Amino acid sequence: MNIILLSGGSGKRLWPLSNETRSKQFLKVLKDPEGKPESMIQRVYRQIKEASIESNIVVATGKSQIDSIRSQIGNKADVVLEPERRDTFPAIILSCAYLAYEKGINEDEVVIVLPVDPYADIDYFKSLIKMEEKVQSGRANIVLMGIKPTYPSAKYGYIIPDREGAIKRFQEKPSEEYAEKLIREGAMWNGGVFAFKLSYILNIAKKYGDFDSFEEVKARYSDLPRISFDYEVVEKESSISMIEYRGVWKDLGTWNTLTEVMDSKALGKVILADTSNNTHVINELDIPVTVLGINDAVVVASPDGILVSDKGESSYLKSYVDKIQQRPMYEEREWGEYKVLDYVAYGDGTSSLTKSLFIKAGKSISYQSHGIRDEIWTIVDGTGYLLIDGHIRNVRRGDVAYITKGQKHAIRATSDLRLIEVQIGVDLIETDIVRYDWEW
Repeated sequence: MNIILLSGGSGKRLWPLSNETRSKQFLKVLKDPEGKPESMIQRVYRQIKEASIESNIVVATGKSQIDSIRSQIGNKADVVLEPERRDTFPAIILSCAYLAYEKGINEDEVVIVLPVDPYADIDYFKSLIKMEEKVQSGRANIVLMGIKPTYPSAKYGYIIPDREGAIKRFQEKPSEEYAEKLIREGAMWNGGVFAFKLSYILNIAKKYGDFDSFEEVKARYSDLPRISFDYEVVEKESSISMIEYRGVWKDLGTWNTLTEVMDSKALGKVILADTSNNTHVINELDIPVTVLGINDAVVVASPDGILVSDKGESSYLKSYVDKIQQRPMYEEREWGEYKVLDYVAYGDGTSSLTKSLFIKAGKSISYQSHGIRDEIWTIVDGTGYLLIDGHIRNVRRGDVAYITKGQKHAIRATSDLRLIEVQIGVDLIETDIVRYDWEW
């Protein structure tokens, strides 16, 4: 079996923990069986393995998420980077081309596509084996997973079967009243899980070009239509079948649904009074958050902002966050993480930006230079090697490095290392960077 996990989204519905680079699948607000913090992508990867599924796992994503994926699941899965965001159909074509041309997977093998962030029990993943078996039987070109609805929802698409159990038609996000009628008729939620043989997708790809390699598909990615896999493939296919899943399944896309599965009502430096009922507080800041006598609410504090919301109202958050225009103040990287602590614009047009960086032992920041800013690095904890213009020296707590425009620089942590970075310049932008090769 080959599994493609689709990882996308900007995460605005779970602001302020999520931002443009930190989508909901990377938030460590769940707990693993040992009680340790766990993200949705880590949970899904763990469950695939616990279901005894032997598979190649590919994560299809954009450039902004690669560091978070590598930080959280390492090199346990291959990552296919989309040259640009073009919806699920081209992402699946690109991932299948990777399996065929880069991994050398036999075209008769089964590929299963699913979201990277479903919240489900282990039977959900064991159902993937049933989907594989059904595809291998040759009874259908595509097999879908239909999820038994627990309530009439207008958020999901529906699969409507006929009396014999075959798929009759699809209904995209109906009203709650119509959804209730569909459920009485046996409709299932469309969980966005697809199974097919690799050859099936490769043949579809030929409609858009005579591709002979993964690099060709990548180079001509913009030629593929910007459309969902459901619309472009599933709804046009006549040879299609479904397996039913009747266990736990939730889309943790809002604070209201996410807090339903959290083991703790308070995360971080939080004082939550007993007089607050059905209220969750999450604090990523280094200052305490105290909540008294507030019911049915979610309170979230992070470097990106502070949210205080009624749980029901939290589902409408996105339209408000769309009005916020600021850079991400927290990012997870393959080497560690950083937080923006301060930004000041001065009267002469110069600005300063202060960051706190954490670099994991054995990891390093890339060898780089900047064209329009200077930097000052102050080591506040840990040890490492500092590289400036080809010269290496040991650094530890208290050491300071002054890095001027154009100087090449990098740092490698020999133990967990924390430093404060102050950027000074007229235009402090993340794109002011040139990277160079360096072997430590």
